[in-house]
Amino acid sequence: MLEEDIVVIVSGLAASGKSTLAKQLAEKLRLKRFSGGEALKTIAAKMGFDTSEERWWESDEGMRFLALREGDERFDRMVDEELLSYARRGGVVIDSWVLPWLFEGGFKVWLKADRKVRAERLARRAGLTLDEAARILEERDARNAELYRRLYGIKISTDFEPFHLVIDTTRLSSQAVLDIVYLSVRHYLGL
Repeated sequence: MLEEDIVVIVSGLAASGKSTLAKQLAEKLRLKRFSGGEALKTIAAKMGFDTSEERWWESDEGMRFLALREGDERFDRMVDEELLSYARRGGVVIDSWVLPWLFEGGFKVWLKADRKVRAERLARRAGLTLDEAARILEERDARNAELYRRLYGIKISTDFEPFHLVIDTTRLSSQAVLDIVYLSVRHYLGL
């Protein structure tokens, strides 16, 4: 199999480790990486949102943009079409909440983690209290799940049909997750 034929899609709820895994895996496989979250953030910046805050999605601005997305599906559809075009070209690792349901082919990974651990991760990286992080995750999870159910009929975090591999990252280091996924990708794709 040629590098350009490889497509790996990493999905999961916020603070499950998907962005970290996608970055590490793309580097290890020497592939390009694309992120649905980063693409949405670029759209927000073009609309005048201040996206410079390191943990923008957890900020008031990020939540305001989420509210805007809930009222106008064009944003998500535009990003998802862009990610689909990258996947069709191949040679990529993509992190996305919904692409595994929209793209036929590739190797698809769902990362999950205990809600408390996800809140601890978010609190640590965003400088929030544990209670603030837990509240934000609960709200984002519910709002994004409803958004994607409405847009595509997808049942985020309950429908694992498109995935080749589901990993609970609760007790695993990012290196352990990378090792598991890298080995699985190599075997599955015959690399």
